[in-house]
Amino acid sequence: MQVVVAKDGDKSGNPFTPKGYLIRYWNKHVSNDLPLPWFLLNKASPLNAAQYATYTKLVADQNALTTHLQSFCSSANLMCAPDLSPSFEKHTGDVHFTSYGDKNFTNYGTKVFGLGFNSFKNYSDDGNVVVNSFRRYGRDSPHDNQFDNYAPDTNVPDQSFNSYSTNTPGGSGQFTNYAHSSNVPDLRFTSYSDHGTGGEQEFKSYADDGNAGQQSFKSYGKDGNGADSQFTTYGNNTNVDGSTFTNYGQTANGQNQNFTSYGFNGNNPTNNFNNYGVGGNGPSETFTSYRDQSNVGDDTFTTYVKDANGGEANFTNYGQSFNEGTDVFTTYGKGGNDPHINFKTYGVNNTFKDYVKDTATFSNYKNRTSQVLASLTEANGGKKVNNRWVEPGKFFREKMLKSGTIMPMPDIKDKMPKRSFLPRVIASKLPFSTSKIDELKKIFHAANDSQVAKMIGDALSECERAPSAGETKRCANSAEDMIDFATSVLGRNVVIRTTENTKGSNGNIMIGAVKGINGGKVTKSVSCHQTLFPYLLYYCHSVPKVRVYEADILDPNSKAKINHGVAICHVDTSLWGPKHGAFIALGSGPGKIEVCHWIFENDMTWAIAD
Repeated sequence: MQVVVAKDGDKSGNPFTPKGYLIRYWNKHVSNDLPLPWFLLNKASPLNAAQYATYTKLVADQNALTTHLQSFCSSANLMCAPDLSPSFEKHTGDVHFTSYGDKNFTNYGTKVFGLGFNSFKNYSDDGNVVVNSFRRYGRDSPHDNQFDNYAPDTNVPDQSFNSYSTNTPGGSGQFTNYAHSSNVPDLRFTSYSDHGTGGEQEFKSYADDGNAGQQSFKSYGKDGNGADSQFTTYGNNTNVDGSTFTNYGQTANGQNQNFTSYGFNGNNPTNNFNNYGVGGNGPSETFTSYRDQSNVGDDTFTTYVKDANGGEANFTNYGQSFNEGTDVFTTYGKGGNDPHINFKTYGVNNTFKDYVKDTATFSNYKNRTSQVLASLTEANGGKKVNNRWVEPGKFFREKMLKSGTIMPMPDIKDKMPKRSFLPRVIASKLPFSTSKIDELKKIFHAANDSQVAKMIGDALSECERAPSAGETKRCANSAEDMIDFATSVLGRNVVIRTTENTKGSNGNIMIGAVKGINGGKVTKSVSCHQTLFPYLLYYCHSVPKVRVYEADILDPNSKAKINHGVAICHVDTSLWGPKHGAFIALGSGPGKIEVCHWIFENDMTWAIAD
């Protein structure tokens, strides 16, 4: 049965719900007879009339709201961190956790004698703001620990291991598919495997395909005795990933560290190695295909292998990035006793300070990476290198929008957590500025060093950023705010569009019938993109000098219609940066070509109605 939306109410016909209010607001502020689109209505708050009234009263007293946060988040479909209390459970023997999550373990597995095995499988998968804390994990215990599929496909996971396997005689740790495909992860290892003897630690497919995450290893393997560590495919295919290794392997005895395919194909990864291997005895460090084929990226090695006794460091195929990154080596190998440091096919823009040059060998070294694209293409048999950050079909030329064209389509699926707008009357009473961030963190139970606090701070900073040249912008924290901004730029006779579904993603498509909006003439539009925040928040900005198109998307084999896409073509790219992904994908440079892209799932574009 088809559900009919009441004229002034939601699907239930109740005009006193947030959805009912939004429908009335649309009808009042948009001058044409077009109905409120379903995809915008579905983003309105799901609160019923009674809940709406209750939380409207609570928000007037923010202390009252914060005491009801979990029920508020659940009822209003928000993304909030769970409130965890310490778990003092004692686990003896072997423990296997399957499909488990959101725990605060205190003194987990401490002084469990004898060999054993702990397994975390499918732990905290597919969740929002997954918070797990392990304090004093496996201290003085020779157990083997295995984390498989730990926190995969999660949004804003916050995982911390404090004092992990400290003073451990033997035992091993494996992290496989850890935080895979997670969105803005915060993963912290403090005093990891310090003072251990002979333990082997392996990180495999760690934080791969992540988005804007932070990884930190503090005092990792310090004073260890013969403990090997392997990082394989660590942080690969990540977007703006940051990793920090502090006091890693310091004063360790005979440790072997292997970084293989570390930060491969990443977008602007940043890695910091501070006091790495300082005072070690015969350590062997190997960096293979490190930050290879990445876009930009910055690495800092400070007091690396300083005062070490012997030891060997090998950098092979290091930093073959598409665009120039920056690598700084400060006090590298200084004071060491016969260290051997080899750079082979090393291609970054670098700075060496206080570097003991007579201990190093450079083979096939490139000082600047502007040559790297050509060399990579040649090494790949003349074929164009497929870099994740210039995903096929992500950007295309306007001439492609013709019936019968077969072209690749990028992954347009929404990777953000599912959230709803707050009703405007509630959102307007909550603090929304960096000057009041402490109040907002208190309301949403966000500790100062948590990912939720970082997420809130990043969003507010972006909202307060000055607009770019020619740009008009606003962050809309309610659907009514979005309507107000769009009509202020375009007038009240507006229409809002988005791509119908995600079919065709990651494959070839055929273009069917094409329609140019506003007669295909150069016009202006308002585009709105989601921003990560506890409730639904959109970054909206005016986009001058564009052409907007609607196109049927067909299966290239059956010719059947599978989607109806919306594309926007930027006619003037003169103010874009020369390293913009569009120019990497299409060639050319700012102001020389137009650039088109699809409107992704849950993004939207506004234009003057035809």
